[in-house]
Amino acid sequence: MIRILLTLWGIAGILVIGGATERPDKPNIIIMMADDMGFSDIGCYGSEIQTPNLDSLARNGVRFTQFYNTARCCPTRATLLTGLYAHQAGIGHMMNDRGYDGYRGELSGDCVTIAEVMKAAGYRTYMSGKWHVTKHVDPEGPKYNWPRQRGFDRFFGTIHGAGSFYDPNSLTRDNTQIPPDEDFYYTAAISDHAAGFVRDHKKGHGDEPFFMYVAYTSPHWPMHALEKDIAKYKGRYDEGWDVLRQERFERMKKLGLIADHVKLSPRDTQSPAWKDAKNKEWEIRLMEVYAAMIDNMDQGIGRIVESLEETGQLDNTLILFVADNGGCAEGMGRRGEFVPRPTQTSALKPMDPKALQTDMIPKVTRDGYPVRQGVGVMAGPADTYLGYGLSWANASNTPFRQYKHWVHEGGISSPLIAHWPAGVAAKQKNSLYRQPAHLIDLMSTCVDVAGAKYPKTFRGRRIQPMEGVSLAPSLSGKSLEREAPIFWEHEGNRAIRDGDWKLVSKYRQPWELYNIRKDRSELNNLAKQHPDVVARLEKRWNEWASSSQVVLWEVLNPPRNRKKK
Repeated sequence: MIRILLTLWGIAGILVIGGATERPDKPNIIIMMADDMGFSDIGCYGSEIQTPNLDSLARNGVRFTQFYNTARCCPTRATLLTGLYAHQAGIGHMMNDRGYDGYRGELSGDCVTIAEVMKAAGYRTYMSGKWHVTKHVDPEGPKYNWPRQRGFDRFFGTIHGAGSFYDPNSLTRDNTQIPPDEDFYYTAAISDHAAGFVRDHKKGHGDEPFFMYVAYTSPHWPMHALEKDIAKYKGRYDEGWDVLRQERFERMKKLGLIADHVKLSPRDTQSPAWKDAKNKEWEIRLMEVYAAMIDNMDQGIGRIVESLEETGQLDNTLILFVADNGGCAEGMGRRGEFVPRPTQTSALKPMDPKALQTDMIPKVTRDGYPVRQGVGVMAGPADTYLGYGLSWANASNTPFRQYKHWVHEGGISSPLIAHWPAGVAAKQKNSLYRQPAHLIDLMSTCVDVAGAKYPKTFRGRRIQPMEGVSLAPSLSGKSLEREAPIFWEHEGNRAIRDGDWKLVSKYRQPWELYNIRKDRSELNNLAKQHPDVVARLEKRWNEWASSSQVVLWEVLNPPRNRKKK
């Protein structure tokens, strides 16, 4: 009798989720995430950057037009992995302990990861890429919050957050830190290990479903890319960021990603008009490298999809592609005088090939060249370490305002592509889904489509309930069952999204109120016209903050310490 009921439940799941007629009730699930990539940076979201593999997933899947992240890398990862708001998972800011439970810089023991939940549901679990949810990165230090200890059967990647693409710090296989291979490029290595996990799974565990988390560091600084990829974009950005923003804006409207009435936000006041920009050749090179980084990531995604096709697993694999925050305006390496590359390295000491890289910014390359920063240093090679800057980030976040760190639309808007041949209804393929959704929803989605059980206790500890809702209804064009608003807090920047209303403020600034349906670019502040809405949403935000371990930023970061930050 139990077996009959389970069979009927599986058939019902097929009908409800995808409208397909034949598929197992436990799909494989792959979550892929880009790092520091703006809303308009891939082709199917309006970009000129060549992303044919992501575009193909979009043509055969569903694109969300209002999917949100948390505005910063490690809070996003904590949220994605746990289905909780980052503060609830212990990572309300970065990887340092600020003395409050919401800001331990360490994934809490009062939550479970998707991998832990999926393992309990009979899944094999794999991860390739950036972890960044523990402060313990030393190879001899504690590892209780490393991937293998938080539910993943196999892991290749970095424990730390950022680093060289040619020689990343904390490069790790399972629980052991390793030096890079010769001709190593991290984006390609993440993709190749993920594809390898797919093939190995089919050989050794083909009768079981798998969950895989692929966390790229592309296109986070430093701007490192292979010359063959950079060459594809030579001359593409010669007209500058103003033209690029306008091109993307028009393309996004044609694609239907933004409504015809949406306006392009003004160029950031800190960004010069392109005609007035200095060091144009240098700026152009930075954007060429940035595009090449995304291009290489897309190539790797193509290899992962190919591994699924080769092993006959693509049809019943749910692929979700997101980004961890908006484009990054940080000025990494963009200040200071030009430092030329030495003409020879006889006076420099190359690194021992077996040595581990422990610096976020390496001092020298593996072959002994000093790593350079400064205005005019041409990005791309291993001996450079630069960000692409505010003006290009402004273009990445077209048509929105602000960037990574802030919770205006430019900081928190992410592409989300959902691809699942056996689970996406035919009518939904190549469709746009316009309901708001958030990273908190990914855990709920995985639990739903896998028929998993989210635990109330785990390893003897009481577990916080999931905060999100399943996105599975979107795959058949149905509404999400969301009742609560969506909330944000990062570095004192605050927001709440409830229906069409969004209440948002920068740190120590007044609340701003926007009707997102009418004004997605947040150009018409309605706070004075609707004080009742402001009061209602502020009350809801304060209640959420109080119950979710949020601490005022001025308490965490008092004035006397700001210069040291």
